[in-house]
Amino acid sequence: MNNQSLTIAVLGSHSALDVCRGAKDLGFNTLVICEKGKEKTYQKFYRSQDELGCVDGVLVLEKFADILKPAVQEELRKRNCIFIPHRSFEVYLNFDYKAIEEKFKVPIFGNKFLLKIEERGVKPNQYDLLEKAKIRIPKQFSDPKKIDRLCIIKVLEKERGFERAFFLCDSYKEYQKQVEEKLDKGIFTKEQLDKCVIEEFMIGVQVNLNYFFSPVDKRLELLGTDTRRQTNIEGLIKTPAPYQQSIMEKVNIKYEEAGHIAVTVLESMLEQIFELGERFVRVSQKLIPPGVIGPFALQAVIVPGPPKKDIIVFDVSPRMPGSPGTFATPYSGYLFRQNISVGKRVAMEIKNALEKNNLEKITT
Repeated sequence: MNNQSLTIAVLGSHSALDVCRGAKDLGFNTLVICEKGKEKTYQKFYRSQDELGCVDGVLVLEKFADILKPAVQEELRKRNCIFIPHRSFEVYLNFDYKAIEEKFKVPIFGNKFLLKIEERGVKPNQYDLLEKAKIRIPKQFSDPKKIDRLCIIKVLEKERGFERAFFLCDSYKEYQKQVEEKLDKGIFTKEQLDKCVIEEFMIGVQVNLNYFFSPVDKRLELLGTDTRRQTNIEGLIKTPAPYQQSIMEKVNIKYEEAGHIAVTVLESMLEQIFELGERFVRVSQKLIPPGVIGPFALQAVIVPGPPKKDIIVFDVSPRMPGSPGTFATPYSGYLFRQNISVGKRVAMEIKNALEKNNLEKITT
């Protein structure tokens, strides 16, 4: 089997172009699976033609969830596809992880059994893995009556079950007030509130630590670091201070993702960053074998001392990250002598496994 005989397939959302560009750079065919009405980006603007573009083919479905249909999966297997999962894959399948694990028969790059740890309602979840790995996380409150500091409440939205309706409060009284207002406005439901996460709001610098673990070479890499741009909180913090409170009283503040910015970290923190990644990989291998395969991210806050700066992890992405700009930071270049995108690193791992006849080490 060679590169040309394999097709790298991805759902048309999130980081599909990053996946396709990397795959084309390594000589693979590419296929984007789109929902009807959402195919133009891939079918027109970035389709492969001469030396341009990176999308060789587009498979248009009535809805993304149709990817589970036997006929669609048969088509993907005919094309000899390896499927690259990302967050939108989980979202558009309505977080049906049982279907992903049992009904999706196309080889998935990575550990498909690890995807569900993003959801707080499963066991083990990301918090369990982080605690087992002795990675510091924000203090959590199971009872809102015990709130005694500034906290962020993470609860799913009513309209869009994949987005979270974050809000801040520093007391039970403030919690009750905001809950009442948001229930009245239909921002979330009582059932969604019952499943919320209440955690200490960490004051510091938010940085996503984007790693890659290679089962073939048994190596952990730091591909890049970035931070998020979010609506409408960014607009709020750029508003003059005297107006911020009145805006917050009238507008539901959102931490909805709008994009990413490449950032760097102090070189003195790299040893700690690698140690966190190594701990997470080891625990994932024990709790959800075969553990992490390929890209994953620890979303963190760097907080000040005393005694010294520390890293607190508040979220985990156990799959392809959403930021295509991580290659703009220098860390992959220090290792590979050229900056590598996450999509290209995925393709490099597939090529390496293919050459060593080890595809089973990187797919589930």
